[in-house]
Amino acid sequence: MFSSNSSTAPASVEATTNHLADQAAESADHAIKAAQRVATDALDSLTGAIEALRAQAEPLLDGAANRASSMTHRGLNSLHDSSAALRNSARHASDNTVSYIRHDPVKSMLIAAATGAALMGLIGLMRGSHHHRD
Repeated sequence: MFSSNSSTAPASVEATTNHLADQAAESADHAIKAAQRVATDALDSLTGAIEALRAQAEPLLDGAANRASSMTHRGLNSLHDSSAALRNSARHASDNTVSYIRHDPVKSMLIAAATGAALMGLIGLMRGSHHHRD
């Protein structure tokens, strides 16, 4: 009697152990598949959100690029207009100076000499004060 019970008991324990191991493996398999589904759903959701943000941002970026381009063109046009106006002013001042010198050469020479003397005096003062500081 003891020998007949002892041979069935280990087989029953082994069967129960195998059955529990199979259930644990099956549960682990289901858990892995569920985790994969959740991860896939999360990635799909994230991809959708990124696409939606890109779709919203694209017109804003295009608008900003267009405004920047427009501002650049306006700035270049303004710079071109300003440089043309400056060239015209310089040409006009030059023409006026030449005309003044032609009409009153003696007075022009005296003004030029006085201006040169004043500049030389300022340079001399600056040099003198610079040497006194050293």
